[in-house]
Amino acid sequence: MASSHASNLWVLLGLGIAGILLAAKKLKKTIRQDLGAFIDKLLLLPPPPPPPPKAPHPLTALSFAISDLFDVSGYVTGFGHPDWVRTHEPAASTCPVVSTLVEGGATCVGKTVVDELAFSISGETKHYESPTNPAAHDRIPGGACSGAAISVATSAVDFALGIDTVGGVRVPAGYCGVLGFKSSHGAISNAGIIPVSSSLDSVGWFARDPNTLRRVGHVLLHLPFATPRNPRQIILADDYFQLLKIPVDRITQVVIKSAEKLFGKQLLKRQNLENYFESKVPSLKEFARTKANASTKVPTSRLLANVMQLLQRHEFLQNHGDWINTVKPAIDPVISSQLSENSELTNEEIENLNTVRNQTRAAINSLLKDDGILVIPTMPTIPPKLGSKEIISEDYQTRASSLLSIASISGCCQVTVPLGHHEKCPVSVSFIARHGGDRFLLDTVQTMYASLQENSSIIADPKSSKKTISQEESAEMAKEKGNQAFKEKQWQKAIGLYSEAIKLNDSNGTYYNNRAAAYLEIGSFLQAEEDCTKAITLDKKNVKAYLRRGTAREMLGVYKEAMDDFRHALVLEPNNKRASQSAERLRKLFQ
Repeated sequence: MASSHASNLWVLLGLGIAGILLAAKKLKKTIRQDLGAFIDKLLLLPPPPPPPPKAPHPLTALSFAISDLFDVSGYVTGFGHPDWVRTHEPAASTCPVVSTLVEGGATCVGKTVVDELAFSISGETKHYESPTNPAAHDRIPGGACSGAAISVATSAVDFALGIDTVGGVRVPAGYCGVLGFKSSHGAISNAGIIPVSSSLDSVGWFARDPNTLRRVGHVLLHLPFATPRNPRQIILADDYFQLLKIPVDRITQVVIKSAEKLFGKQLLKRQNLENYFESKVPSLKEFARTKANASTKVPTSRLLANVMQLLQRHEFLQNHGDWINTVKPAIDPVISSQLSENSELTNEEIENLNTVRNQTRAAINSLLKDDGILVIPTMPTIPPKLGSKEIISEDYQTRASSLLSIASISGCCQVTVPLGHHEKCPVSVSFIARHGGDRFLLDTVQTMYASLQENSSIIADPKSSKKTISQEESAEMAKEKGNQAFKEKQWQKAIGLYSEAIKLNDSNGTYYNNRAAAYLEIGSFLQAEEDCTKAITLDKKNVKAYLRRGTAREMLGVYKEAMDDFRHALVLEPNNKRASQSAERLRKLFQ
């Protein structure tokens, strides 16, 4: 731990004692309100921001947490088990993924709970107090990275890191009502991360809004700036939606309405994946012959789930079997029985499993190409109740594993997108892009998110949708709803509502100005600048638009133009303190 503190000393000195005390005070408050998400408090501070005219770090002002699978110098990486902590030394260095985020301007404030050996998808753990699902206190949060999802859902942090092997990020995101992104396998280095199943593990992260999700992705994936691409096909997997135990239309209609509104009906397609995988993944037939009676027809979805479970178990034991046999830790009976079940695989069986994986990836890549999105449910049900037998039932496990196995086996990227509530519990949908299509998937979520949220609320309350009123009145109503969402700090909802107002009446500068304020709150500075410019075009005396555009430009590192905006606001309103202070601050930078 001492070496960690020493290596960060130059950063601490740069920030000053006052800043450290403030951060510590804020952290203490955060930890108390986290519903059991955190297991360790720590503080990894970013380097000082670069001097003007250089742009600030890409993740400046964002805080994050990490699942207790990522190494931090001086801390024992816990792996969800006290016996692991007892038998392992503190990490000698910090995981490169964590270092990349800190160097990118984000502040790491702690480690979060993972369920036992990161092997389950329930999020319940007997070794530590199970964290509470903030969206449904009497229901499971989902695992393995339950604490990370909760830390984001409670607003303790802006984003959090996890590992997704068989759903470790996707499941808790869906159950806690936040966005969860599983990156393409191998797209981000797993160095300095405890492996669960090496060929399935992918780095993932949680966020409350798509802008933050995308900013983090650009830093972790080292993506240069590029113009976002819209999807050219959105494919609904009809047979996989039949695995749902909640009304199918509750999810599919939201996606269909949003896609039609944004891109037109022509890009929507439907696919039966059972038939598709049967023709494109012939190695599944060989796998089925070894695992079932020839007379028994097993769906390809279940076969893929079996392949995923076998790989997870085999590779987990390769990584940690010796430790389990030596230390003999107390392991949950359900996990223990899974680990002891058919644990030995022959070389031929392993080779066949790898063939299934390669063919599945090729099949998904062929289906989606560079511009396609596959739409499936994230999980088959709303979160099961705490302590219920549902989570260990064969029906639940089969349905859940079938849905999760596509991205796990193919290594493709997948994102969980919340879509409101059903029976007072979060529901979600998942988008999958081809392996390596991470940027495209992040862009698609960014483009569709506001429309998805808008349509999910209409479908949840259809009576609220249509009234015979004028477009101007409808625009004003949308604006007022946007103002209310803004007051409640629901920034993305506010953006969606202001966007609706603009579509109904695009000649009102207030709507653009209000949307700019919401964009500033989520760090979308380019969009804020663009909206303010439009507002100023419509109303040359809009002081707030000049102030907000000046703020956006300052954050983008365009300091001269920012100072011009603040000065223009002063011309219009000479006693405006904010304009005066901002202009003076920038003037001193250029002295």
